[in-house]
Amino acid sequence: MTYSSCKSNKLRFFLFCAGFSLISACQAPPPAPVDQRPPPPSQKINFHVVSQDETLFAIAWRYEKDLEKLARANRLSPPYTIHRGQRLTLDTNRLPPVVSAAPAKKQSDVAITTTPPVVEKSSSSPIKVTKPAPRLPEALPSVWRWQWPAEGRVIRYFNSTDLFKGVDIEGYSGQPVVAAAPGMVVYSGSGLRGYGELIIVKHSEEFLSAYAHSRRIFVKEGQMVKGGEKIAEVGGDPANNKRLYFEIRQKGKPVNPLKFLPGK
Repeated sequence: MTYSSCKSNKLRFFLFCAGFSLISACQAPPPAPVDQRPPPPSQKINFHVVSQDETLFAIAWRYEKDLEKLARANRLSPPYTIHRGQRLTLDTNRLPPVVSAAPAKKQSDVAITTTPPVVEKSSSSPIKVTKPAPRLPEALPSVWRWQWPAEGRVIRYFNSTDLFKGVDIEGYSGQPVVAAAPGMVVYSGSGLRGYGELIIVKHSEEFLSAYAHSRRIFVKEGQMVKGGEKIAEVGGDPANNKRLYFEIRQKGKPVNPLKFLPGK
């Protein structure tokens, strides 16, 4: 075999291998789309930085956390005052132990000293305090029944698979929205994205209800309301001014409202 023919055979073999590799690569399955891949652990949200005018009730609602557990995880006590820029942990699985308050010292036990107290000066500007959460009464109503927050037919149902966490009730613009049960208003405003003008009512240590996309709101945070009392009006959603979005949460988690509301 001459040198030129040997060189030609090697070239053919190289081209064959290159072509086979290219075909195999073309037949390999493409990588999964980005939106179907599980996010890396580093992308999991484990904390929240408090913004101006946020309350712990609103933060607990946003992340579907039980208020008392979130407060305990961050060593907060009523009225749960938080500060702008404060970093809150969202991990409510590992709660610190409950520490009982130390007994108050008697005047005779306090040492008397003439040395004035030392006041440390901070070089940084003070952090502005956000509004504290409204103080809850010592006892919310223990016996009550759920009722519909507005008249109308349900046009969209609770679906945990589709992440639709409440129900849409179709009525008319300006229709009254009433409290579905007695309780205290713990949130009233438009600071939660995706809810428009929102009202959250605390009914017990276990249950909360929410009324979103209102045209007008008639209650304030800290106000007690009766079941059936008018709290808002339908009509705040530009895409559909006839709908009321309604949620019930049990221990911080969304539940199907139709399991609690009376049948029609």
